[in-house]
Amino acid sequence: MREGLKWGLRMAQTAVFKNNQIRPVYDKFSCGQFEAFSDDYFECYLKHWSHTVYHPAGTCKMGPKNDAMAVVDAELKLHGIQNLRVIDASIMPAIVGSNTNAPTIMIGEKGADMIIKSWKLEKANHSKKDYKQKTEL
Repeated sequence: MREGLKWGLRMAQTAVFKNNQIRPVYDKFSCGQFEAFSDDYFECYLKHWSHTVYHPAGTCKMGPKNDAMAVVDAELKLHGIQNLRVIDASIMPAIVGSNTNAPTIMIGEKGADMIIKSWKLEKANHSKKDYKQKTEL
């Protein structure tokens, strides 16, 4: 990664970048104790500013209970825990080969539909119980 930063610095020193007023920014607040753009500076910079720029996914794999790596079932319910669902990109067993935005939106929509269906079914069952109790009196 440090070598990539050095390459970027060399690019910023080309005529095209200079003519377009594109120049590197020195982070004096986090790494000011190091000479600007030295190896030590880049090491410091990477420690302070490195982070992912992709959308993490696949950390709560969806699958059957007999899959040791699966965390949620096909209804997005957590294995072994009642009334808890995981409805986000983490349920994808494998990360998609493109941006995760659209599949994640679909997971959210499908999860919302599952919750609504479950809620309606539960409400209907409660209504039947209430009606049965009233008619038995």
